[in-house]
Amino acid sequence: MNSRFLLFPTLLCLGSCTLGPDFQLPGTAGGTQWKESKSTAPTRLPDAWWRLFNDRELNRLVDRALAANLDLAAAKARVDTSRALVGVDQARLFPTLDLSGSGGINRFSRDGLGANLPPGVVIPLEQQRYRSTFNLAYDPDLWGRNKRTIEASSAQAAAADAMLDSQRLGIATEVARQYFLLRGLDAQTAVLQSTIQSRQEALDIQKSRTDAGLTDGLATSRARTEVELANNDLSLVQRQRGSAEHALAVLCGMAPAEFAISRSQAESTLPIIRPGLPAQVLARRPDVRAAEQNLRAANARIGIAEAAFYPNFNLLASGGFESIDVARFLDWENRVLSLGAGITAPLFDGGTNKANEKAARSRYDEALAAYRQALLIALREVEDALVDLKGLASSRKALENALKSSEETRDLAQERYKKGLTSYFEVVDSERGVLVIQLALSKIHAEQRITLAALAKALGGGWSGK
Repeated sequence: MNSRFLLFPTLLCLGSCTLGPDFQLPGTAGGTQWKESKSTAPTRLPDAWWRLFNDRELNRLVDRALAANLDLAAAKARVDTSRALVGVDQARLFPTLDLSGSGGINRFSRDGLGANLPPGVVIPLEQQRYRSTFNLAYDPDLWGRNKRTIEASSAQAAAADAMLDSQRLGIATEVARQYFLLRGLDAQTAVLQSTIQSRQEALDIQKSRTDAGLTDGLATSRARTEVELANNDLSLVQRQRGSAEHALAVLCGMAPAEFAISRSQAESTLPIIRPGLPAQVLARRPDVRAAEQNLRAANARIGIAEAAFYPNFNLLASGGFESIDVARFLDWENRVLSLGAGITAPLFDGGTNKANEKAARSRYDEALAAYRQALLIALREVEDALVDLKGLASSRKALENALKSSEETRDLAQERYKKGLTSYFEVVDSERGVLVIQLALSKIHAEQRITLAALAKALGGGWSGK
């Protein structure tokens, strides 16, 4: 009897043993400064970082996308699923209690039953049997198999949650990118419409001069060509705007036919964003957090694989009533009870457990490589955005200077043409130069905002991340 009571403390002590390595986060090699920026003072980004651009339409679109995007809805469902599965694994730490019941009537053949009975012995041909028991089962979790399983599933749930944050950040950035692209196309549309109007006026003048016999038809033909080329450019811009508007519709969870954005030439604010230290960026990037949790889950599965080499114990108990008469079913004399323990020990599995352990360690190595790659990608994305911003600022300054020069050239060419000192073709060339630079500047303005949105995404969004 004493040995029975000693069994339970022994099992509890064994249950406190957890196999496998405890998780340790590998050291990061983020460095202390950026290649493309010498500033270490960070800009405190709000969670709704897109509001830094002070654009109401952009704010409305991002808010709608975060509320109605279908990819985000699917990601939220995956988070709920992973959290529910953690609950399934946590339940394994507790005993299970079931209620089972059965009842039935059997009738035997008189000849078949009587042939096996001694003479004079008579038993009923119909027999009833009723049984109901409570069944208790408990796995004391020797070697920490269940604890490691919970650790792995909890890490997977945390990874799914981090990926939801990453997807939110990506959706907001994509909305900003498509919106700024669309506004850049609106600016190009305004430039082209103004150009078409001025070229149409020039064409009308050339027509009147030709009709009056002052010039031949060459200048008129050239003026008509320039009008049609500008019309072609406008058609291309309008097609691109339509595609950007359709992309925004899908991001906002709407059909393109039910979605429209009014045209506007107003430019949003161009905020200044400083990256801070690389370590701060890596700490709040949601994709890096997801990679870390995947690594934690892979580490826990090594312990699960190691536990398979050791015996597994089960404690079983059941109690209830059994009777052949419903009226006497609950009589105390008809009670039934059983207590027991079971053990399962691997003896020969053909190398299955060893192969599973090797696979678990290989998956950990894979997750470790993915984690380190996520760190490098995070650092590269910040550096890319910083170098792009620097280059775009230089390009914008050069184009602004070029625009001033080209406008002066155009004015001089028009003045010389009016005085008869040059041909109309010089005026056409100078006006085309102005148009090219104006369109390039419109693209640069949009690209600067798109790159700032990319930088905000590369920095992990707001500072108040989980």
